[in-house]
Amino acid sequence: MRVPLSWLGEFVPLSADATPEQVHADLVRVGFEEESIRRFEASGPIVVGEVLSREPEPQSNGKTINWCRVRVAPDGERAADGGEAVRGIVCGAHNFEAGDKVVVTLPGSVLPGDFRIAARKTYGHVSDGMIASAKELALGEDHDGIIVLSRLGLDPEIGADALELLGMRDSAVEINVTPDRGYAFSIRGVAREYGHATGLDFRDPADLPVIGGASGFAVALDDRAPIRGREGCTGFIARVVRGIDPARPTPAWMVARLQLAGIRSLSLEVDISNYVMLELGSPLHAYDLAKLSGGITVRRAQPGETLTTLDGQERELHPEDLLITDESGPIGLAGVMGGESTKTDETTVDVLIEAATFDPVSIARTSRRHKLPSEASKRFERGVDPLVARAAAQRMVDLLVELGGGSADPLGAEIVAPFAQEPVRLPLAGVNGLLGTDFSDAEIRAAIQLIGCEVSDPEVPGSRVEEAGVLLVAPPSWRGDLGRPADLIEEVARILGYDRIPSVLPVAPAGRGLTRAQRLRRRAADAIAAHGLDEVQSYPFVSRAQLDAFGGEANGDDEPGDGAEGGIPAIRLANPLDGEAPFLRRSLLPGLVGAAQRNVSRGLADLALAEFGAVFVPSTGSGQAAGQLTADALGTAEVPPLAELPSAETLAALDRSIPAQPFRAAGLLLGAAVAKQPGEDPRSYDWADALDAARALAASVAAELVVRQGRHRAFHPGRTAELLVAHAGELVTLGVAGELLPELVAASHLPGRAAAFELDLGRLIELAPRQPQTSHLSSYPAATQDLTLLVDAGVPANAVLAAVVAGGGDLLEHAQLVDDYRGSGVPEGQRALTLALRFRADDRTLKAEEATEAKLAGVRAAETAFGAKLRE
Repeated sequence: MRVPLSWLGEFVPLSADATPEQVHADLVRVGFEEESIRRFEASGPIVVGEVLSREPEPQSNGKTINWCRVRVAPDGERAADGGEAVRGIVCGAHNFEAGDKVVVTLPGSVLPGDFRIAARKTYGHVSDGMIASAKELALGEDHDGIIVLSRLGLDPEIGADALELLGMRDSAVEINVTPDRGYAFSIRGVAREYGHATGLDFRDPADLPVIGGASGFAVALDDRAPIRGREGCTGFIARVVRGIDPARPTPAWMVARLQLAGIRSLSLEVDISNYVMLELGSPLHAYDLAKLSGGITVRRAQPGETLTTLDGQERELHPEDLLITDESGPIGLAGVMGGESTKTDETTVDVLIEAATFDPVSIARTSRRHKLPSEASKRFERGVDPLVARAAAQRMVDLLVELGGGSADPLGAEIVAPFAQEPVRLPLAGVNGLLGTDFSDAEIRAAIQLIGCEVSDPEVPGSRVEEAGVLLVAPPSWRGDLGRPADLIEEVARILGYDRIPSVLPVAPAGRGLTRAQRLRRRAADAIAAHGLDEVQSYPFVSRAQLDAFGGEANGDDEPGDGAEGGIPAIRLANPLDGEAPFLRRSLLPGLVGAAQRNVSRGLADLALAEFGAVFVPSTGSGQAAGQLTADALGTAEVPPLAELPSAETLAALDRSIPAQPFRAAGLLLGAAVAKQPGEDPRSYDWADALDAARALAASVAAELVVRQGRHRAFHPGRTAELLVAHAGELVTLGVAGELLPELVAASHLPGRAAAFELDLGRLIELAPRQPQTSHLSSYPAATQDLTLLVDAGVPANAVLAAVVAGGGDLLEHAQLVDDYRGSGVPEGQRALTLALRFRADDRTLKAEEATEAKLAGVRAAETAFGAKLRE
């Protein structure tokens, strides 16, 4: 909302030296947010001039210019720029004559757009200034005709300040008005609040003599399809003004105020309706009375109806649209925009004024449905004072009579909107209890009365005794947002001052600090960062293609076709932010790939990224196709109403509707693990790097991963490892690591190979040992031996290693696979696995025979399990 200071000063006594900055500060004190300060851009010596002569001069380009002699200062005085009193000026406009008084911008003036005026030679003359049009001064769109002051009803002295004359020395403060304070979309509302902030007396512009008894014009309110049980129109005031002079222009002061308020001047009738709307907050509409057919009916649209609105667009109407109609059909979208067929124009002499009260919900739905926001709909959507319509209509009548030369006619209609605001019971103790203040009862009562509420002391039911400590508050008609005690408490804080609310830091409750899961999550994040990966965060919303490409479970159990639409089960949002990504993620990998794409597009191709976050797994017991689950299908449609304590059963049902959200950790490695440098070739990330990162993460929570050949729809079939942990004698699958499918990498526009891993970190922490086991450090020397076994090529090397470790007994301290050979000297279909073994005893130095015996025991275990043979 932009508020011209001169306009504000009509209703609160501003001091002569009041600045926009001071006004902004005062309005901030009562809860408004300051936006900016608006001023006219024109500056410098801009004065009133009198045209002494005008000589047309045709030019070779077909254009005719006027060589003018203009007096810009009284005879015998210097002009405002210090130059001569009479100037020669070239002008291309032709709508003026000798003797007219005009606006002259002298050299040194600066017009909007940083257009600087200087004496310059043009068309064979030196033009010593410029005669200005309304567009050049940013007062309107009329560029072809200059401003002739006599036609505006002005007869100023020559050389007078034209900016002051046209109201262009004024400035405006712009504030942000929240949707619940619709009354502040008017000078009336802002002036009232400014009076609250400064203690200055406020004069209500709606307190003006209203001539009642207008009748004879037929108006019917016929809403047969109310929205949410609320009628679309509850009040309609119609007034008629006849005999308006179509040639009368809008006064300069009104044009300037409208311009500062952000509304351009169009015509006298339209400008006055906008002016009154800004002043009182009640939108108005003016109809050309001669173009109306019969009376007016306010009703809902009928099937197939159309309306051409004032912007020239023909609109197909919806049955919910509230219309203004006459006998010819629709003539306006109620509360949004009028129709083309009954608009006022340069021939209009008789005007019908409409000041109606519309339902905010109905207007909001129509405005959004037709993508047609307007100044009127913006106010109706937020609630308009239902009792100000008569005053607004009277104010427009008065201005049309005064400025347009018309006369008020008794023809009209008055259907006054009913007003019955429910009183609010306000416990006085609740004010300080909620705010933490020490306001007195008298201060609270005075603050509530100041904003226009009527305050009384309720009686105890069944008696005539006043109920102690409670106020019965009846909000005013312009404050439809005050419906609860909390609303009134907020007003008390705003009026008495937020600075009186003490600043008290809350005391942290005693506790045990972080839980085990929280500590281990942080430790895992630290370990991944130490391993060289950068943590990122991505949105949890994905497309169907991403879901199908990356699967749902970390171990890759989901198969194509498991869910609806041929995809994996997923949760679809009922109202997604992005229609292309309506699903909740079931894997962290799509977000990591997206982050990699953005970095690669910016030239960063060597990446090691990690993410920690929840994924969303739909329940399988809903009885619906899993791929079509929505928030409503999960039960969240049964949300309890506001300001009502939900029952335990309701809370339990809501808890059951929440999908499982396992906490995952994932990483993506792309580009060079080792950059090319002197003496060293580059090395790209591969599956081994992803596996090392997963192991480092598991080790940070004292867990040990078991790795075996795995599969996953997003991973290379020959370079995928399934990640497991041992628990209660069984292996539990918790994740996957390896290299992504080459075609998936190419489709994602990523260069080279991409390695990745994903782990169910929450489950990993749950299964990790509570007390990590530590091994005894022996002071005796170790005995090392190598072992090469021949096994079938299909036998996993990890399984052979595990068998050797199991058979090696307590003396085997460490075992590691160091070579996997297939080739010359090894039978076809087999491979040679070389293991490095380290043996050590806690109480003595081992003999070679003891180490050898332990090694052979491991060989026998591998032979029993897999048919392994010792290679000589």
